[in-house]
Amino acid sequence: MDNKTNKLALLPVMLCFFAMGFVDLVGIASNYVKEDLNLSDSMANLLPSLVFFWFLIFSVPTGVLMNKIGRKKTVLLSLVVTVVSLILPIFFTDFNMMLISFSLLGIGNALMQTSLNPLVSTVIKGKLASTLTFGQFVKAIASFMAPYLAMWGASAMIPTFGLEWRVLFAIYMVIGVAATILLASTPIEEENADLAASETNSIGSQFADAFKLLGTPIVLLSFLGIMCHVGIDVGTNTTAPKILIERLGMTLNEAAFATSLYFIFRTIGCLTGSFFLRIMKTRVFFIISVVMMALSMAGLFIGTSKLVLYIAIALVGYGNSNVFSMIFAQALQSLPEKKNAVSGLMIMGLFGGTIFPLLMGFASDAMGQAGAVVVMAVGVLYLFTYIPKVTK
Repeated sequence: MDNKTNKLALLPVMLCFFAMGFVDLVGIASNYVKEDLNLSDSMANLLPSLVFFWFLIFSVPTGVLMNKIGRKKTVLLSLVVTVVSLILPIFFTDFNMMLISFSLLGIGNALMQTSLNPLVSTVIKGKLASTLTFGQFVKAIASFMAPYLAMWGASAMIPTFGLEWRVLFAIYMVIGVAATILLASTPIEEENADLAASETNSIGSQFADAFKLLGTPIVLLSFLGIMCHVGIDVGTNTTAPKILIERLGMTLNEAAFATSLYFIFRTIGCLTGSFFLRIMKTRVFFIISVVMMALSMAGLFIGTSKLVLYIAIALVGYGNSNVFSMIFAQALQSLPEKKNAVSGLMIMGLFGGTIFPLLMGFASDAMGQAGAVVVMAVGVLYLFTYIPKVTK
């Protein structure tokens, strides 16, 4: 594949990274669904929990599917599922249909997270790390745009055709269709190594070999670390607006800025993290990141002013922005000959986005949003115990 084809393929691939960011609309969307349908915190938090439940089910099977049909076709399948998930809320607003929509969004994102990064390695032969970092930046743009689009729709600042905040789904659906068409029409030549390997091993043995890796301590500890990272990520995304509503008396539209603030600092973290990781030891940067998250949890727990709460949200946004990549790298480096299987297991760790919001919903129903913060703080404490595992 020549350089021209590489450059042509980069645009649709980056648009796919933008589509990968659609999953982060679950935080602000669940708040609006809660308000529209008068749900409890635990019921509303079921929506983001359901999205990330499917990572537990689909991550490892997606790796096997990718071996069978190729990376590009797997990404295209993920886009089609994602587009369908975005169409449903445009026409249906009842709770059951929202459950189906968020489930499909989670399934599509599980397929995409597992297959898109390997596809990038097919398109770009050099500078892979910087390309993936840029992809995460593009993904983050979709993440922090979501609350603004929902706010504009809810406040009738843009024509919504009766959709109000749900215009967010319509806009992202159009972008998802564009990404699907662009990627489908772009020729990408894939290596046959993974396909050949899949022919020599049965599907059952591929599954068994992958799950056996959880018996390796560093893989298991990294898996738990990613569960905590994603749990804190989804938890902050969902809970930050609720804290502002509870303690400052803001309306949901005003409090939705908290979600965007989180993603703005997560985006800044993605952009600057690659630089800091080149000039300092990974362990040092990991410690700095986790300390920032610990300070954030303290601020979210006791903060009663807008300034303190905004600083706390910014701290967790920046601190949590590079934790995934650092843990992911540790796991891959520990078993370099098993990268595909380890990658599938690490993506399965995104299941933490299911467990944390559920526990946070029950805790906040019992003792207010401070209860939700306590649940996230447990995740931060675990990341402190992971520090000795971070090498270099």
